Amino acid sequence: MYSETDIENAVATGAITPAAAAALRESVARDRASPAVDEESFRLITGFNDIFVSIAAILLLVAIGWIGFSLVGPHGDFDEKAAQGLVGHGVALAGLLVAGASWGLAEYFTRQRRMALPSIILLGAFVAAVGACLFGLAIPFIPEQHGEQFVAGVVSGVGVLTAGATYFHWRRFHVPITIAALTAALVGTLLATLLWAVPEAQDSLLWLLLATGIGVFGFAMWWDRSDRVRQTRRSDVAFWLHLAAAPMIAHPVFHLLGVMNNEVTAATGLIVILLYIAFGVIALAVDRRALLVSSLAYVLFALDGLFRQAGAVSLSIALTALVIGSALLLLSAFWHSARRLVVSMLPGELQAGLPALDRPVLVTPRPI
Repeated sequence: MYSETDIENAVATGAITPAAAAALRESVARDRASPAVDEESFRLITGFNDIFVSIAAILLLVAIGWIGFSLVGPHGDFDEKAAQGLVGHGVALAGLLVAGASWGLAEYFTRQRRMALPSIILLGAFVAAVGACLFGLAIPFIPEQHGEQFVAGVVSGVGVLTAGATYFHWRRFHVPITIAALTAALVGTLLATLLWAVPEAQDSLLWLLLATGIGVFGFAMWWDRSDRVRQTRRSDVAFWLHLAAAPMIAHPVFHLLGVMNNEVTAATGLIVILLYIAFGVIALAVDRRALLVSSLAYVLFALDGLFRQAGAVSLSIALTALVIGSALLLLSAFWHSARRLVVSMLPGELQAGLPALDRPVLVTPRPI
């Protein structure tokens, strides 16, 4: 099997002509009988070896972190302040060792083997380990009383430094999910800084999270606009950014509506359904399903509450699953037609910034 990058390299070196490459893409599209717009392809695994390597990497990194913490962590009886300091040192050493091991493993499994799932796991381990190491260094200095504002300041500083380390990881390995991890670190830094500077901002945390989620969504669309036919790594970067933005938008919206309260009124349920339809229209327009998936739990909860109010207590869960499952399957089956209808109703300037309606199918998902 060959990837789009392989085809492009073959055209660049003269091994095949551009016309032959186009004919190959069209042939694959006809064989699959499904336009690429229906697929939202991204590379996760290419074989069971990806899973095998991922399991081995997780075991190794957990062991390294455990050993690192045990070397300097608290052993025996200590007063509270001394124990706090030893815990911090243990966390810092564990984070440092895991970060170093993750980077070293990525030099082989990411740069040389180009394995997607292990690369994602190693990236996640590296970012988490760097953050843990930096936070561990600050633990001994956290005051015993009223340390919430101090912790917010520490998280802000840790977020900035972690984002910097994540950027260097991106420059070295170019794993598509890295930009999403970097963006998440910066969002966490921004929120922590606001809470540190203005503690009263905690009362508006959901609104702040919603605003940052919309910002991340806009950033994801910027990446999507740069590859409207989704044939390069930039589309994969946008995929992960959409995946990061979706819960940052859905969670505050539905919590502000009080969906997760014990009772869902008919008015609340109707608003939730209308919002989910609106999210569906947005998902069709941008050809990304993350917003629908992130909102699904809230819609299920709201519909379950409505069915219970209607008297179908014993079947509420089954009826909810039936309605939502059927709707999503129908949407999936007619995604391309529904998307064409939605996009055709938008202004031409807006259409020009959305993913193309008809684009070639990749022979295999893009390499990381």
